[in-house]
Amino acid sequence: MTGEWRTATICLAAGALVGAGAAYAVLSLGRTRAQAAIAMPPERSVAASLKAGRTAEGAGTLEHFMEDDVLSEQLTRNVQFFGEGQMAIARSFVVVVGLGGVGSHAAHLLLRSGVGRLRLIDFDQVTLSSLNRHAVATRADVGTPKATCLESHFRRIMPEANLEAVVEMYTADREEALLAGQPDFVIDAIDNIDTKVALVAACHRRGLRVLSVAGAGAKADPTRLKFVDVSESSVDPLARALRTRLRKFGVFGGVPVLLSTEKPRCKLVSLADMGAEGASPADFQIVPNFRVRTIPVLGTTPAVFGMAAAGYVLCGLAGPAHAIASEPIVRMKAPQYERALERLMERERQRYGSDEGVGVDLDDVAFLLREVWRGFSARDPQAGVVPPGGDKGLNRATAHLTFTRWDPSRPAAADNLVLLTLGEAEAHEQLDSLAGLAEREPALVARVEARLDRVRRELFY
Repeated sequence: MTGEWRTATICLAAGALVGAGAAYAVLSLGRTRAQAAIAMPPERSVAASLKAGRTAEGAGTLEHFMEDDVLSEQLTRNVQFFGEGQMAIARSFVVVVGLGGVGSHAAHLLLRSGVGRLRLIDFDQVTLSSLNRHAVATRADVGTPKATCLESHFRRIMPEANLEAVVEMYTADREEALLAGQPDFVIDAIDNIDTKVALVAACHRRGLRVLSVAGAGAKADPTRLKFVDVSESSVDPLARALRTRLRKFGVFGGVPVLLSTEKPRCKLVSLADMGAEGASPADFQIVPNFRVRTIPVLGTTPAVFGMAAAGYVLCGLAGPAHAIASEPIVRMKAPQYERALERLMERERQRYGSDEGVGVDLDDVAFLLREVWRGFSARDPQAGVVPPGGDKGLNRATAHLTFTRWDPSRPAAADNLVLLTLGEAEAHEQLDSLAGLAEREPALVARVEARLDRVRRELFY
């Protein structure tokens, strides 16, 4: 026994020495990189940054991170999570507009997760009162532009990233410059409705993927966050205003929104509480048309919003297999699930003589009806988009819908059930195979197959 312990001790000691040596080498290399990053020249002008597409010597090398020992180790957990998707993230270009509590945390996690190029846009400065929610700012940063504050800290975290700090307010007349370069994703973290609408409408018109983040102020419950279509955004005042105003631009849906279903816990701070009772609100505006009164903010809430936004974008960048299909905001009742299951079993008995081949239970039906198909027919061209004057996504009528086999040659398992109207189901059941349908309606088949792939990933993991 003593000999065994002696051998084990020697092995442990040797391992510790090897590990210490490796750690020293990595830290030495990291220190060299960090020193090089700190010694970088000051940021270029915004115009030069936008024109050049590079803001620092050596930037833009994240796409080759696997060839760098330090970078590959720094991103190893992401690689384990996304696999090849991390390469797509490293090649991606993301624009974050609005760098307060939400935007700074979103940008921070995008950077740490290896997004190759970030454009950081905000006209405002770091204030003492914003330090309770900002991702990286310190007291030394107070008075500096939020964009350059993030850039300065980010260069120390990820020197290889391509960073553009744009000290400017987003406006419609600056669209071409600020959205130049065909970004892969845009995060709207603006808290002013006019500029928010202008940005989202521009992204929609240009075919850019955009995630709009609603209000984080006066809220605290992190379990109430939801990703919804803008047409469903009826529970948050900022998102509701966005939905209404986007209609003037012909945008009725198709834009994801991150919001909280929690009701605000407190109101805007009054002018009296601000020590300005009797004063004109306009006297306190930094820029025209911006709100004057502040809203109380618990610092954890915008941080959670920002991290959730970053996660949504990262999963979208990594590829369809990783994209987040969030739990819908729609509420359904137990009788709807029970009716859907009973109707499926009845169809199976009528068509195949027995319901013994039905491979789903009530829980599976609830998942399929609410989360996968969201109470819409697979043939609905606006599936997921609630029309103006509709139920705003909070309730969904499903009595006209039924599940049926997608591929008639396969059993009625969860990954072979499609939701259709009663008439559509009758027509679908007359098909001999899916081959002809794929030729006639390739978009429909691709859309349904993508949903069924999700079912396989989540139910048969």
